[in-house]
Amino acid sequence: PTSAQVSADPQPGRFRYTLDNDVLTTEQRQFYEDNGYLLIKKLVSDEDIERFRKEFVRICKKEVNPPGAMIMKDESLRSQYGQSEKVVNKVQDFQEDKELFRYCTLPEVLRYVECFTGPNIMAMHTMLINKLPDSDKQTFLHPMHQDLHYFPFRPAARIVCAWTAMERADQDNGCLVVQPGTHEEPLKPHGYPEWEGKANKLFHGLLDEDEKSPRVHLVMEKGDTVFFHPLLIHGSGINKTSGFRKSISCHFASSECYYIDVKNTIQEGLEKEIVEMVRKKYDTTSVELRDIWNFRARLVQGERINL
Repeated sequence: PTSAQVSADPQPGRFRYTLDNDVLTTEQRQFYEDNGYLLIKKLVSDEDIERFRKEFVRICKKEVNPPGAMIMKDESLRSQYGQSEKVVNKVQDFQEDKELFRYCTLPEVLRYVECFTGPNIMAMHTMLINKLPDSDKQTFLHPMHQDLHYFPFRPAARIVCAWTAMERADQDNGCLVVQPGTHEEPLKPHGYPEWEGKANKLFHGLLDEDEKSPRVHLVMEKGDTVFFHPLLIHGSGINKTSGFRKSISCHFASSECYYIDVKNTIQEGLEKEIVEMVRKKYDTTSVELRDIWNFRARLVQGERINL
């Protein structure tokens, strides 16, 4: 691995969000500094993506049951399709699934992650999204949001998401949509959109969205990977096709990041919702938000310091 200096705060000077090493060009660093995201073409191999797809299908069929994984489904489709990928729209927290977690340890991915986090890297939050076709009854559009809303750790500049397309993603099947430059804005209040019963669990969105802010649709081919800042405002569109749009992602953070107390902040409501869900699922009363993140977190490079 390349060596990169990391401090608790963004670097002073020209580059605040990227670190000095020999991976990114000056132009790539400047693009991320200005826009809050960077797209790398064909980073993950077709062979790896096929392995992840097969494991996802096995999870959908309940051939494997990763401990701690949250499997989100459209229950209205179960009577029609049973246990299949046509029902499951997300597998979250797959850190206990050896095959899917390989994604978080791929050297080609970590090589870029280190440019943002530094050499001590934690995999904090994992998801495989299987965007189902939208219908009159259910939408899988994800409202515009900032990922930092979900995270009780800082500093934001040492957190990055790696998001890999498992097949072509475009405007027809609901690709990612980003608002360039919004990573320089503060964390904003989030909540459920008013979609008449169509809101998905934990799919929070900005409560006060700037409709005029420029947007970029990230059209991506299989294996393309986008790295983006946790304050970048982004979402995904409607899947207007009859097929599925799969992606696999992980939020990484420097192990030098630290937990914060979100009580009396705009993140307090989310904390209550997540803790309540976990207490209900595992029939426990003693779990706290920090415990949940400690369970999810895995060291993937370097040494564990704070997280």
